[in-house]
Amino acid sequence: MGRRPARCYRYCKNKPYPKSRFCRGVPAIGQVIMSIRTKLQNKEHVIEALRRAKFKFPGRQKIHISKKWGFTKFNADEFEDMVAEKRLIPDGCGVKYIPNRGPLDKWRALHS
Repeated sequence: MGRRPARCYRYCKNKPYPKSRFCRGVPAIGQVIMSIRTKLQNKEHVIEALRRAKFKFPGRQKIHISKKWGFTKFNADEFEDMVAEKRLIPDGCGVKYIPNRGPLDKWRALHS
């Protein structure tokens, strides 16, 4: 038996060129749709705002409160200690991590 030409297997048959079914504006399952950073005193207002925003998206949405500090990769309970130890240096809206390795001259310049 013969095989059909490749153009008959395209995703949208009415289009002149084959289209990928993955190149669409659809979020993946588990993908973060919205992220908000705020002070602790505004936490209740943000949760209520996100609860109302859930209804604007189809499907079931969850509100997840992160343990991280802002948009950094460090936990909030360890963040203050690391800044006090000068292991984190503020850099714009993020921070720079200073490891325990490297030249002593750099370490002395930071801790002097």
